[in-house]
Amino acid sequence: MTVMEVWEVLSYIVTVIGLPMAVTVFIYEQRKERDNEDEEVYQLLSDAYHDFLKLVLANPDLKLRSQAATPNLTEEQQERMQVIFEMLISLFERAYLTAFDDRMTVKQQRRWHSWDDFMREWVRRDDFYSLLPRLLQGEDADFSEYIRRLAKEERTA
Repeated sequence: MTVMEVWEVLSYIVTVIGLPMAVTVFIYEQRKERDNEDEEVYQLLSDAYHDFLKLVLANPDLKLRSQAATPNLTEEQQERMQVIFEMLISLFERAYLTAFDDRMTVKQQRRWHSWDDFMREWVRRDDFYSLLPRLLQGEDADFSEYIRRLAKEERTA
């Protein structure tokens, strides 16, 4: 076999085996990178929700962990509650925009269900529900529709 024939055989081997293998490795690495990015976004959102819960704990007079509306709030307490609810709706919208997709993988669906559960829990709260129309003003239309649907489902359940 001549040197040219050897190089030709080697080029065929690279074309038949090496190139598909390189494409496969590239695709695998891209998916792995995307999964890592999704995990990072989920973790950042999760941390933000935990920070929000610390805010809830820092305001025990508002009784934000109960489902019933807190009665007899002062004007200052009502204002604090509204600001806290605005922060929450903003966090939910951010979660919706970054984590929700019509075509989610099983892993993405598991992550999203935790946010869905958080949203359902809060729309069951009477005063959050009653403020929802005002809280959703100016928010993303798809997100607003989504959380309104959740609220309706939770209210009829």
